[in-house]
Amino acid sequence: MIEPISGFSKLSKEEKIDWVTTHYTQNKEQAKKIISTYWNQNNSIQQLHDEFIENTLTNLYIPLGVAPNFLINGKLHVIPMAIEESSVIAAASKAAKFWLKRGGFKTEVLGTEKVGQVHFLFKGDFQKLNSFFTYLKPKLIADSASLTTNMEKRGGGITDIILRDKSTQLSNYFQLHATFETKDAMGANFINSCLEQFATTLKAEVATYTDFSDEEKNIEVIMSILSNFVPNCTVRAEVSCPVEELKLTSDLSPQQTADKIIQAINIAQVEPYRAVTHNKGIMNGIDAVVLATGNDFRAIEAGVHAFACKNGQYGSLSHAEIDKGIFKFWIELPLALGTVGGLTNLHPLVKLNLEILQNPTAEELMQIIAVAGLAQNFAAISSLVTIGIQKGHMKMHLLNILNQLGASEIEKNKLVSHFKTNAITHHKVKLQLKKLRK
Repeated sequence: MIEPISGFSKLSKEEKIDWVTTHYTQNKEQAKKIISTYWNQNNSIQQLHDEFIENTLTNLYIPLGVAPNFLINGKLHVIPMAIEESSVIAAASKAAKFWLKRGGFKTEVLGTEKVGQVHFLFKGDFQKLNSFFTYLKPKLIADSASLTTNMEKRGGGITDIILRDKSTQLSNYFQLHATFETKDAMGANFINSCLEQFATTLKAEVATYTDFSDEEKNIEVIMSILSNFVPNCTVRAEVSCPVEELKLTSDLSPQQTADKIIQAINIAQVEPYRAVTHNKGIMNGIDAVVLATGNDFRAIEAGVHAFACKNGQYGSLSHAEIDKGIFKFWIELPLALGTVGGLTNLHPLVKLNLEILQNPTAEELMQIIAVAGLAQNFAAISSLVTIGIQKGHMKMHLLNILNQLGASEIEKNKLVSHFKTNAITHHKVKLQLKKLRK
C-alpha cells in the first residue's frame, strides 16, 4: 500500500519525478524517459515553465498552428491556434477563405465592463443598511486609491459600486456589486485586490456606525472575489452575403443551404442537447486562440456558457437570418481578455503569437477571438447540413489513426492516397493497413 507523502512540494524536481515514477508507474525508467523527452533543453525556458505552476514534472505539448486569410474589418490576419483536435484549424481556415471573397468579418466591441463582488451577511433593517451604504461608498473608493492609481492612469479603474439585496434568495445575504474597467489587462488580480480592500473598509466602518444596533454591526463577510460572468464585456462578429453566393455544394441550391443553416441554428436555440454540442464547436475556435494568447480559457468557457443561458434556457451563441435577400450570420458573446500581464509577458510563444496578431489591444483581441469562434461554427454547420460532419473530420483524423496503428511513412503516404476516394473508419484503415503489409 502506498503511504501518503509529507512535504512533497519541498522536494527537488528530480526527487518528485523519482517518487511519482517509483510509486505510480509500471515501468519507472520508461516513465522517466517520457518525462525527460518533453523537457525543454533550453534551461532558462524550462525554468520559466517550471515556475508557472506548482510541483512541475515536465511539459505537456499541445500543437500550435495557424489559420490564415482572416479578413477582419478590412485587415488581414493570420490567427494562431493551440489545440489537439484535428480538423479545427482546417475548418476555420476554410471558412476564412470562403468569407475573404465576400467582404470578410465585421466586428464590434459592445462593452468591456468586468464584475467583482463582496458577499456578506447582515441581520437587521435594510433601510438602515442602505443609508449606511450611501455613507460607505465614497470611503470604499477612497480607501482603494493606492490600488487604482496606475489603472486610472491607463483609463481604467472602478466604474461603480452598488448594494444588492439578495435576501429573498438566501437569508440575510447581500452584496457589494462592483464594476471595473481594466483596459488591456484581464484584471483579475486588480479586481480581487480592490474587493478585499472593500471588505476591510466595510468591516471597519460598520464597527463605528452609530445607527446600527450591536446585532446589525455583526456583519459577516463571506468572501470577496471577481466574477467570470461578464455579460457587459461582450463582442459581436458577423458575416453576410447575398443568398445566391452561398453555394457550398452541388446537392443544394444556395437558398436551400441558407434555409438549412438557419434551421440548424434555430434547433440549437430550442434544444439544449444540440446547443451544447453546437456551442462546443464554437469554443473549439475560441479556446484555441485564448490558449495561444496566454488567456484563461476556463474563465472564458464558464462565462460564455452562463451567457448562453441568459434567456432562461441554454441555447445557441450564434444566430442567422435572411434579410432582404442577404444571408447574415453572427455571434455575440462575453470575452474578458488581456494582452498585458500574466503569461502574455512571460511565455515566449505567447508573446510571439501576439506579435503574429500584430500586437492587438484587449478589445482587438476580443474581436479576433470572436471571429475564430464564428468561423469554426460556420464551417461545422455548413458541413452538418451538406456532406455531414464525419467526412471532413475523419479525413483530418486519418493520420492520428495511422500513428496509433504504427504505420511507417511509406505506409502513411499510400493509405492517405487510398482514402482520398474511400470512406474512412478506424476499422477500414486497420484492414487496409493489414492488407498493405501482406
